[in-house]
Amino acid sequence: MSGTGGAVSAYPAEYARWRAAPEDFWRQAAGALQWSRRPGVVCDRTREPFIRWFPDGELNACHNAVDRHVEAGRGEQLALLHVSAMTGAEQRFTFAQLRAEVARLAGALRELGVERGDRVVIYMPMVPEAVFAMLACARLGAVHSVVFGGFAARELAVRIDDAQPKVVLSASCGLEPNRVIDYKDLLDRALQLSQHAPRACVILQRPQLTAPLQTGRDLDWRACLAATQHDADCVPVNATDPLYILYTSGTTGKPKGVVRDTGGYCVALAYSMSAVYGARAGEVFWAASDIGWVVGHSYIVYGPLLHGCATLMFEGKPVGTPDAGTYWRIVERYRVATLFTAPTAIRAIKREDPEGLLMRASDTSSLRALFLAGERADPDTVNWAGAQLGKPVIDHWWQTETGWPVVANCLGLGLLPTRVGSPTKPVPGFEVCVLDDRGVELPRGTQGALALRLPLAPGSLPTLWNNDAGFLQSYLERWPGYYATGDGGYIDADGYVYVLGRTDDVINVAGHRLSTGELEQALSGHAEVAECAVIGVSDALKGTVPVGLVVRKAGAATPPTELQAQLVRRVRDEVGPVAAFQRCYIVARLPKTRSGKILRGTMRRIADGVPYETPATIEDPLVLDEIARALRP
Repeated sequence: MSGTGGAVSAYPAEYARWRAAPEDFWRQAAGALQWSRRPGVVCDRTREPFIRWFPDGELNACHNAVDRHVEAGRGEQLALLHVSAMTGAEQRFTFAQLRAEVARLAGALRELGVERGDRVVIYMPMVPEAVFAMLACARLGAVHSVVFGGFAARELAVRIDDAQPKVVLSASCGLEPNRVIDYKDLLDRALQLSQHAPRACVILQRPQLTAPLQTGRDLDWRACLAATQHDADCVPVNATDPLYILYTSGTTGKPKGVVRDTGGYCVALAYSMSAVYGARAGEVFWAASDIGWVVGHSYIVYGPLLHGCATLMFEGKPVGTPDAGTYWRIVERYRVATLFTAPTAIRAIKREDPEGLLMRASDTSSLRALFLAGERADPDTVNWAGAQLGKPVIDHWWQTETGWPVVANCLGLGLLPTRVGSPTKPVPGFEVCVLDDRGVELPRGTQGALALRLPLAPGSLPTLWNNDAGFLQSYLERWPGYYATGDGGYIDADGYVYVLGRTDDVINVAGHRLSTGELEQALSGHAEVAECAVIGVSDALKGTVPVGLVVRKAGAATPPTELQAQLVRRVRDEVGPVAAFQRCYIVARLPKTRSGKILRGTMRRIADGVPYETPATIEDPLVLDEIARALRP
């Protein structure tokens, strides 16, 4: 089951309340936080489309995430739980212990010259010190920019030059199955390539690899903390001050550094933890992601801690560390109430454990719901997980730029009935529209470009770092009054939103526009398909034709040629002959980013014989060679 919406949902009334009086709605939501100066103005639109939320308010994100829980008498409550499948280690921190760690690190940063408004780049693996680092920056009013650990030196250099950090916080290494990644070497090479030189690099030495330190620039993390004279208190900042910069994946040319403001973001996350996720203070909330991505910022670090939850931080993979039962054993051991992961993780688990035997070997009764986001959740995966778990599986849609969910079945408001292929309805704060190429709103049931009517909700990006012009060009100029999401889809007669994929994943086959998402839905419904991707490949006759790439489930018995024939027939039956679907290849795996997104654009270029660069975000570059052999034998 994927959530049937048994009781009457409060969602319609809540959404109507926001529509009727949006500023009153967000003023009330802001009451969940502690402000050093409560905002009198909710939304400043004087520089529209540059909108600012709570412009005269003042607060500190770290105080709201950590200190206020200690001051409220919950200092001994569990705040951070770190589990490493790579080392077998487990660490627990109460709110009081978390405050002590963060205050000491913030003091060390201040002694290195970091003050309010300065930038700090964090290039670290999934260890507790990475969370301490983010919160320590917030404590000082400094702006952190987390770069995914293990990113290539060139990409790290570009981000260092754009953010111009006063300090870089890093580690000697990161751990992957069967390998150790030398982070310090990557950082050294990045600093050789970059124009900007930070004052200091503070390096956490991990026992798996000891990194050489450069005299005059590099400091040992533990020695630096030991020498710190004073802990740092929280520094109040303006609600409109930046909390962090997060660079979007696949950046080329001038980086797109998504700016997140402090006040609007904290208000939105606190609201979402209750309304969207139905989480309760004191529970264990697990976002199985990485701090390098927006999910890690919003729902490993800030969201759960703002809400008073214990957040679980996991260093490992859904499969292979050691097997496809890892997630479910963690749910049982730590009594996880909410699990949030990417559809690709569930597909990987389904591929290795198609009957759910490893899942049922663990007690998952503590789990209230499984949330999926980060890419399109195909109905087969949603239905499989729901049937195995016996709990709601909630697909929801949002982006790095929005910072929190745009469309979701809001568990905290009471689930609505689900519809196959839809993440349900817009979350209060967002109005989703479907536009044609001219920016005209299309009627219900008609496919087009998904856009959000301005103003964007609190928590969404107010601009790009040092790049207002790029912000306008990338998101707002195409259709004045709307934010262009870059995704296509439609809204049905009852207001359910269907996200069919990126607008550049709509292919034109002999004049017929087809969404690759529709074709993938047909393929993924086959009993032996673990995951799949469809790309549009150039064709002299039809302009573009769809090509499928399919990964089989473990133990699949149908011979490859017969499976390919079955899949071609399946698409013909479900989508129609207009799709002209005739080519389908079986591959061992699909190329993905580290966050789990399938690299369809790169595969298109391979298929068309067009030169391409290996994306900096790719999880394993060798997969591209396998794809090339399949597409261009």
